[in-house]
Amino acid sequence: MINHINNNTPRAGCQDVWNAFMLKDAEFILGSDIPICNSTKVIIPHELISYEDAKHIYKTKSKKEPDFFVDAFVHFYIDDQKFDGPRDGIWNNPYKALDIIRHFAGAITPDFSTNADFPDAIKRYNTFRMRAFGHWLITNNITVINNVRWGTIETWDYCFDGIPLNSIISIGTVASGLHKLENRPPFEEGLRRLIKVIKPSTIIVYGSSKYSVFNELKQTGINIISFPSKTSLAFSRRKEVNYE
Repeated sequence: MINHINNNTPRAGCQDVWNAFMLKDAEFILGSDIPICNSTKVIIPHELISYEDAKHIYKTKSKKEPDFFVDAFVHFYIDDQKFDGPRDGIWNNPYKALDIIRHFAGAITPDFSTNADFPDAIKRYNTFRMRAFGHWLITNNITVINNVRWGTIETWDYCFDGIPLNSIISIGTVASGLHKLENRPPFEEGLRRLIKVIKPSTIIVYGSSKYSVFNELKQTGINIISFPSKTSLAFSRRKEVNYE
């Protein structure tokens, strides 16, 4: 893997509308220009909490307890509009996001969408933003785990770039539509490609990991840790209440 150091500085008087400040001291993958985001978490988080819920906790606690701490990792496995809006989104208002995330144990890098029907330029840009935002969090002393998101086969040329070998990574299965049999082969193909390229030591799965491909990976020695989604937890509690 070849990379180069970013030494660019904006011209005096220019407004940074592209968030170039996030790339200070970043290294890039030559060819794709995806910044490298070094995962800094070496043990499994105790809990995952969505950015939407983290915002609510911050709003509730920050005034009375300015130094409050929650031992959970913030994740972005939610609809993009809930964290990437034009006014209050993490990309357009990153310092507000940083103020929130500081009160938690760390963060999984954003899950900017790379849907199959998106133009390739958008999918590349969103992959770029995942790594850039993660790198920036690290420079602000936030502990980070890389989210990995792939799309159809044309994204494989860049969607795994910028992630260290043998690291802990995270993926989401909630929005993958894996309950439909026709969606499983492309997901599984991408996951096997991920294993080949990144060789992760541990995969955190947000959502269900009750699919044969994960059992296959476990047999190769990869640690698979699954966190149930918020919807799944709510459904389980509702079943318990109904049973009682």
